[in-house]
Amino acid sequence: MSEMRKCLLKEIAYSQTGPFGSQLHEYDYVAKGTPIVTVEHLGETGFIKKNLPLVSDKDKARLIKYTLKEGDIVFSRVGSIDRCTYVTKNEEGWMFSGRCLRVRFNDKANGKYVSYYFRLKYFKEMMLNISVGATMPSLNTDLMDNIPLFLPELQTQQKVAAVLSALDSKIELNNRINTELESMAKTLYDYWFVQFNFPDKNGKPYKSSGGKMVWNEELKRKIPEGWGVKKLEILGEFKNGINYDPSLKGDTKVKIINVRNISSSSWFISQYDLDEIILEGKNVKNYLVTNKDILIARSGIPGASRLIYEYEQNTIYCGFIIRYQVYDISYKNYLFFSLKDLERSTTSKSAGTIMQNVNQDTLKRLHLAIPNETLVLNFNKFISPIFQCLNENQKENQTLSSLRDWLLPMLMNGQVKVE
Repeated sequence: MSEMRKCLLKEIAYSQTGPFGSQLHEYDYVAKGTPIVTVEHLGETGFIKKNLPLVSDKDKARLIKYTLKEGDIVFSRVGSIDRCTYVTKNEEGWMFSGRCLRVRFNDKANGKYVSYYFRLKYFKEMMLNISVGATMPSLNTDLMDNIPLFLPELQTQQKVAAVLSALDSKIELNNRINTELESMAKTLYDYWFVQFNFPDKNGKPYKSSGGKMVWNEELKRKIPEGWGVKKLEILGEFKNGINYDPSLKGDTKVKIINVRNISSSSWFISQYDLDEIILEGKNVKNYLVTNKDILIARSGIPGASRLIYEYEQNTIYCGFIIRYQVYDISYKNYLFFSLKDLERSTTSKSAGTIMQNVNQDTLKRLHLAIPNETLVLNFNKFISPIFQCLNENQKENQTLSSLRDWLLPMLMNGQVKVE
């Protein structure tokens, strides 16, 4: 690999802060227009595209110098200033907010390579050390311009970027596949158990084919004849997670599921980035997860429900999570989808001001329409292969992420060569 040379960022790139608050206000956002990314949308391997604010064509033209193009990197300007995201062709033409800072490269460097360089642990630590602000770290263009970098020749940068990008591209492809699989599974659940068009005894959609619906006073709506109504507490057991003092010594190493693991997932908890802690063995056994469990966030994203699949031994869950252990595992998938439907309603009913909280009492009192076991087992036959595929893709992503993170520092310091 070619020899590394030291340079300042301003020698290979131009940095630009986003528009001032006086130039663009929240009330300027529109229902249809160009996305503008802010700190909340900066993911490590790509932009988080949920709840993107939009600006009008008129404002975009007025603030044209704040648009993005492929190869740019967007940093958080305040708070977590080590967070940054590479701009792909898909985000070209988007804008960035005043809480962000854009880096645009000249022909002396490969933006994709530098984006991986910015992921190095030592670089993140350096960024936090140089940031200004006593209580809130912040960046400005002068600090950014004078950041020192150690880079190989351009051709080597391109080769390294290609290797790491191939891994990230496969991870992103798996994520897109999983999004489609989740949509398929949700559509099936809605068709069967929300629209009540599950197959009747003749294989036809129940409600659409004239299946009898009866009024239920507890739910205040009609449900299929023969269905029951039960509270969640009748169908399973709720238990809050463990609260512990990390300064106390223990004898048992465990992996712990935190709310951030729920936030970073959609349906299944990933085993890839669980924290490891050491606790007293006697305190562990009461909080071990099982294949009968559904985990529900109490705070952060209150009511958010997740499943665990092929969990590792000695995996527990934290005190900000409620475990719902179903009594009859055949109903687990149905109850999971039902809880997903209830996420919004449980959030609205939860207590708290700044941080809303869902508690056991809120959940225990919820009533659900309950189909017969034969119908639920039939549903599982369709859902189980989808869940298996979702988890295979997730496991592959964990392997690819581990490989990428292992290769990253060695490729960056020249320990590993790309021929």
